[in-house]
Amino acid sequence: MNQLELHSFLRQLNLPKKDSHKGQNGKLLLIGGSELFHAASKWSLDVASKIVDMVFYSSVTSNNELVQEAKGKFWNGIVIPRENLEDYIQESDCILVGPGMERNQETEELINHLLQMYPNKKFVIDAGALQMLDPKLLNQNHIVTPHTKEMGDLQQRAAAAQVSIDERKTTILRKGVVDTVTWFENDDKRVVEIEGGNEGMTKGGTGDALAGLVAALYCTNTASVSAVIASKVNKLAGDELYKTVGPFFNASDLVVQIPKTLWQLTFSSQNLQ
Repeated sequence: MNQLELHSFLRQLNLPKKDSHKGQNGKLLLIGGSELFHAASKWSLDVASKIVDMVFYSSVTSNNELVQEAKGKFWNGIVIPRENLEDYIQESDCILVGPGMERNQETEELINHLLQMYPNKKFVIDAGALQMLDPKLLNQNHIVTPHTKEMGDLQQRAAAAQVSIDERKTTILRKGVVDTVTWFENDDKRVVEIEGGNEGMTKGGTGDALAGLVAALYCTNTASVSAVIASKVNKLAGDELYKTVGPFFNASDLVVQIPKTLWQLTFSSQNLQ
């Protein structure tokens, strides 16, 4: 993606307006976490809470320790029990499912139930949920965020179910040394490659930070704009960190840098208009 293409996406990006009111800049429902993976959903949560007006956070019911800790430390949103999950779905502009979720029957039942019951909602599907979803339930309202291995697995499951991923018109952000965003405009398939990033971004959790950014932007933007801008910002944030510490940074460092990079990128774009 060259600078001209990037600028065209930045021009489409909806940013908070000075006269906006609480709730108009996005409400995100984040479903994630497990007894095995504690930190992943927190990285997504921390990124998203800096961008949207409200984050509703729901972890597994059995993971009482994580939920109680979140209630004690999370001041930028609302922690909701899993049994009350569907009360918040309609209120949310976008639903992020998967960070920190295990590949098990509980995850499989939850993600497929949600996709079946709410086909018109915006979903970003990541990590454990992505690996357990039924490909037949994907549609044009969804963004999936696989790395290369997860993409291969998704394609195999789709082929076994006799489903074409392209026919589902789902936006795909495939993560790698070069990220690839694929989406459809009417029946036309579009592909953009996003370069950047460095070896420091192989750390666990950097993908969770990216998922939080994608979902936060998707609350008020199109799927393609959200995926492309999130990918570019994530890589630029990693490159900014590399200038001072080389590859020796982690997901928590990336979470702090992402909002700065997003603002720098959008501010410079505004000055070019």
